[in-house]
Amino acid sequence: MLESEILIHDKHLRNNVQFNSLPGPTGMKSIKTKTDYNKLHKKIRRNVGKAIAEFSMIEANDKVMVCLSGGKDSYTMLDVLISLKAKAPVEFELIAVNLDQKQPGFPEHVLPAYLDEIGIEYHIIEQDTYSVVKRVVAEGKTMCGACSRFRRGILYNFAQAHNVTKIALGHHRDDIIETLFLNMFFGSKLKAMPPKLRSDDGRNIVIRPLAYCSEADIAAYADQQNYPIIPCNLCGSQDHLQRVQIKRMLAEWEREHPGRVENIFRSIQSVTPSHLADPSLFDFHGLSAWPTQRIVDAKEWLIDAERIAS
Repeated sequence: MLESEILIHDKHLRNNVQFNSLPGPTGMKSIKTKTDYNKLHKKIRRNVGKAIAEFSMIEANDKVMVCLSGGKDSYTMLDVLISLKAKAPVEFELIAVNLDQKQPGFPEHVLPAYLDEIGIEYHIIEQDTYSVVKRVVAEGKTMCGACSRFRRGILYNFAQAHNVTKIALGHHRDDIIETLFLNMFFGSKLKAMPPKLRSDDGRNIVIRPLAYCSEADIAAYADQQNYPIIPCNLCGSQDHLQRVQIKRMLAEWEREHPGRVENIFRSIQSVTPSHLADPSLFDFHGLSAWPTQRIVDAKEWLIDAERIAS
């Protein structure tokens, strides 16, 4: 990626966050009074603070890059991090970054206007990945994977160039659970989405401050805040996506068995490797009535089995 291919707009203005008038509820949870709003705000703040503390997401002198897509999750994440920063036990810096991928009809003015209003330093990176994705992905195939890889690479490079120490993404508890089942059903792996990780290239640390927040709470909070939501036309509108199928499955489970989704999330926080079947996580060979016995290699067992069969 050439520096000349990126246009960056920087803004440094004063903070001016205000409480919005109460609109009518739109679905998941009803916020009828300012008291309801305050309770929800405190709940989300508490969950974000808990996640930051338990996973050491933010440390003294960190420069945190908040990736802002224009969706409810990233707006909420930025809002809460700004709120927490004022009373945080350590000093850290926040910048907001959006990648304008040049999707047709993308409202370029929305995010700059919002970020100007709240007064945070921000950068808009303009990079036409949309045309590239359309060119390399076959007709009828899902574009989200390719789009995500391009987006991740551009953001990681930007973070390195601007001395960012943490990259904050807006994935929440439900995203983590959905990823767990996606990997199980379609990838044959017991793997979810970690609250904190080092990127595959080893250059960046990624954090997910909303890891303990439910999508329902975020949706209600975002509705109350009346954020200028920008829809995702590349992936959110593709109803055949595997993630959408998983989301529907979880929603049905939650309707039939309230609390099940929360129990699933708690289960990935309480893992017992000895009760799974991965020899790399637990020393099953060490469980022997004959500790000094030679361990027979799996290939030897296969050979013996083939000999008996013949």
